Amino acid sequence: MGPPLYNAPLHKAKISNMQDSTPAQQPADPSHSSSPWLRLSALAALLFAGLLLYSQTLAFAWDEGFHLLAAQLIKAGKRPYLDFCFPQTPLNAYLNAGWMKLFGESWRPVHALAAFWVVAGALLAAGFVLKRFPVSRWRLAGACAVLLAVGMNSQVVLFGPIGQAYGLCLFLSVAAFRLAVCSVERRGPQWAAAAGLLAGAAAASSLLTAAVAPVLLLWIAIHNRAGARWLKIALFLIGAGIPFLPVLLLFLESPKPVLFNIIQYQTVYRHTKWEGATGQDISVLTSWIDSAQGLTLVLLSGVGTWFIARKSDWDRAQRSEFYLAGWLALGLGAELATAHPTFERYFLLVIPFAAILAMAGLYVAATRLGLGDRPFAPSMFLIVLVALGLGKAILEDFDSYCWKDCEKIAQQVQKNTPPGGAVWADELFYFLTRRPPPDGMEFSYAHDLDLPPALSAEFHILPVKKIHDRVRAGLYHTVAACYESDETDKISLPELFRHKTEVRDCSIYWDFAGKR
Repeated sequence: MGPPLYNAPLHKAKISNMQDSTPAQQPADPSHSSSPWLRLSALAALLFAGLLLYSQTLAFAWDEGFHLLAAQLIKAGKRPYLDFCFPQTPLNAYLNAGWMKLFGESWRPVHALAAFWVVAGALLAAGFVLKRFPVSRWRLAGACAVLLAVGMNSQVVLFGPIGQAYGLCLFLSVAAFRLAVCSVERRGPQWAAAAGLLAGAAAASSLLTAAVAPVLLLWIAIHNRAGARWLKIALFLIGAGIPFLPVLLLFLESPKPVLFNIIQYQTVYRHTKWEGATGQDISVLTSWIDSAQGLTLVLLSGVGTWFIARKSDWDRAQRSEFYLAGWLALGLGAELATAHPTFERYFLLVIPFAAILAMAGLYVAATRLGLGDRPFAPSMFLIVLVALGLGKAILEDFDSYCWKDCEKIAQQVQKNTPPGGAVWADELFYFLTRRPPPDGMEFSYAHDLDLPPALSAEFHILPVKKIHDRVRAGLYHTVAACYESDETDKISLPELFRHKTEVRDCSIYWDFAGKR
């Protein structure tokens, strides 16, 4: 076995001498020229091209249906919470509604925009390394590695470029982080205000990012080095509150539905009738062990954190910036771990901050292996590992549902349903057929809630028992039963309708005949 990592003077010189002191000691900082930025931007453009292609072909999640339907309803003039159930913060839905006004009511432009947010967020994380990593010769290689470690992470690719808020939240969180770093070293309070605005916008798009704003605010308060500390804190809070103004206006008009959708549903009702929620949580929280991407990121992040804390000679300001990335990863991870149930895709929001710390860990590992002067070799190893993990994930998901399948189902629904005929289907089919859903059917997960009838009506929730009664009474001309369950079996759909066809594993019934 060789000598300990930091006992040999040569290794110590390579690893701890992280500052550019004189031109004789290290080459000129390449990040001061435009060439590294151009190279990184070119790589980001290639990443965007690939992600855009994926977004228009295979990218799909069943749950994005109710997000896209919400945007469609908002475009039609309806209000979330007050006119339909939507237990999410609404900024992403409002943004998608505006996007639909420009480019039409289709999932394609929404996916394209989400792909842009993903790459923009990954580029901001990579730009931080390119600008702030203390070892100049590692900046470009490290930035490229971070860009692709974020942008080619399997969960980021599978769930970033879709109609849900993941891509937007990833971008807003990293942008808020970059602005917070700038704010503490500049006298002007506008940087803190902008950081608060973007952190608040992230939470106003999805409460999964609620931890970002308090972590950034506390860090700014502790590490401010120029300008009025309390003014920055005040403006950060004001900025963070601005994206919630639409929610405040809706609350002032009708408090109960807003409180139910944003707070009560998430804290009390979200796991209703989910018997395996605890097992789901345990499976998700240990899934990184079986993932080469996840395990590598966790290990390198741990090594990077240890190195920054114990072995590097970075000054306090440099350490604090990388600590901030760690605190954001830890804060978001803790929040996402307590969601009940939680899902692997939630943790894609942690990836940019973990990748920044992992860059320091990669540097330490490469230096120990004698590759400190050849940064692109270990960076390429990490990139290849990430690419292989992504390829495996896409192949495993290749036979899953995609929008092309759903469009075929929607065509059958549209073909067999007369104008004005009522349909019982999942939200994405209302979106695709542009048929307004019956009141109370805008959010299918809420059908299982056991609420008093008055509250169900006020919150625009139609209980599943009432839906079954309506089916038996012939109030639905067409039923699209995808992933048929015990609930659909209870009402014997084949006995109630004259016709049936199947697309993939979705059964479509139409032309009510009554009990035979």
